[in-house]
Amino acid sequence: MNLKNLFILLIGAVSLSSCKNGLFGKKKFEKSDVTGWNYNDKNGGGFQVSPEKEQRTGPGLVFVQGGTFTMGAVEEDVMGNWDNIPTRKTVNSFYIDQTEVANVHYREYLYWINNVFDGDEYKEVRDQALPDTLVWRDELAYNEPLVEYYFRHPSYNYYPVVGVTWRQAHDFCLWRSDRVNEKALIDRQFINKNTLKNIQGQGGESFNTKAYLLGLTTPTPGPGVRSKKNPLKNPNGTPRTQVTFEDGILLPSYRLPTEAEWEYAALALVGQNPKPSKKEKQRGEELLTNKQVYSWSQNVNGLRDSRRGSWQGTFLANFKRGAGDNMGVAGGLNDRAVYTAPVTSFFPNAFGLYNMSGNVNEWTGDVYRPLSNSDNGDVAPYRGNYFQKDLKNKDGEFEKDSLGRVKREYVTNEESKNRRNYQKGNVINYLDGDSLIAGVNYNTDSTGGRGYGITTLISDKSRVIKGGSWNDRAYWLSPGTRRFLEEDQASSTVGFRCAMDRVGSPEGNGRKTGINYSSRRQNTRKK
Repeated sequence: MNLKNLFILLIGAVSLSSCKNGLFGKKKFEKSDVTGWNYNDKNGGGFQVSPEKEQRTGPGLVFVQGGTFTMGAVEEDVMGNWDNIPTRKTVNSFYIDQTEVANVHYREYLYWINNVFDGDEYKEVRDQALPDTLVWRDELAYNEPLVEYYFRHPSYNYYPVVGVTWRQAHDFCLWRSDRVNEKALIDRQFINKNTLKNIQGQGGESFNTKAYLLGLTTPTPGPGVRSKKNPLKNPNGTPRTQVTFEDGILLPSYRLPTEAEWEYAALALVGQNPKPSKKEKQRGEELLTNKQVYSWSQNVNGLRDSRRGSWQGTFLANFKRGAGDNMGVAGGLNDRAVYTAPVTSFFPNAFGLYNMSGNVNEWTGDVYRPLSNSDNGDVAPYRGNYFQKDLKNKDGEFEKDSLGRVKREYVTNEESKNRRNYQKGNVINYLDGDSLIAGVNYNTDSTGGRGYGITTLISDKSRVIKGGSWNDRAYWLSPGTRRFLEEDQASSTVGFRCAMDRVGSPEGNGRKTGINYSSRRQNTRKK
């Protein structure tokens, strides 16, 4: 190599080094706008800040852009319940499952429980997770084949799971959160992948997101921790082994959707909003043109699709057409499902969600009250708050329970009394009219208590179900209708789907929050 070429190579190397580390080898750091100190600089305090990033979409979820809508009845209240008074509400953006949770998904959950909690001391845990297959029985109908085969036979793999209580659905969401976050850490090599091969008998040592973040669970580190490419750093600049929530790797928890979220997602009014104009590239016209009754909103008339021929006369949901007619006449079955149908059957709504009308009713997170629509807040309405906090022992340390979860305790009224935004820890009964309605007492104990079944059928364990089912008439398919079931009961017509909080921009990934205008030069001329 001649001297000329060697000189060119040296110049190139210096240039690359300058581009990478800044002029004269100094690395450029992002600075704090309030102190001027560098972020991620071991010589400047060492405060670590992850690059701004959007929330990724968890497995099975669909992004639902929030907004305002009229919650409640959209047609005559033929049942005379007067429990879905139309009220304007705003729902924050969130994620929800594209389909109902299917039998195969719930069997995956049971497989994990039976492996991890396989000891005799965990028999109750295993038993409590089992769905109640006896919900199919009927005193005057032959449904024994469904009792025996519906949950287990592979032909029903992707049919919605039923016979699951609200409590079981809630626990499924907790399990799913931990499995998704555990896999995220394994995929990024922060946890050794061999941990998945050794799940049997882990019990209380199984991965739990909150326990991991608090340092109560210490999985075997993966090769990514020791790698020079590890983006996580300690204040002194060395690779960090522990992932924090501020790193943007772990997802928020899966949970049951609130009633308002479920109803908003079912209506999918985004299908009515005109496409964004040329002037407003990021937004539509904030206009709803039709009052929608059912969830299929890509075509609000619900009948025709000129691109694929006419839908006129076909069913867009799985429901009961009339007394004794659950699927039509042989050779011309109307919805092709006498009971439930696969979770991806029928036409999805404008958010891409399947079976938000019909197939099975679905659990929501809310405690039922007849006047919830009028009582609840304008933004993110929900009834069911019983505030909790992580429990510390006498040494001021957090602890895990026998299932590997961080111990929690309910917030007391004493520690809440001086707050401005709430004064009680348990606000399930807050402003529900008990003192105003003579003879009505919703405030019952865990066994039903005084009043339940005598003055009212509603208790603090009554949870809202929505959507209508294979055995319901068309009226119940409207997202605005609402019913309830006790959280420890199950039915052959009730299933569920999960949801997740959305963090960041409400318009979705790649979108800004707020309205950003081009900057203008201020008039600084002296008078």
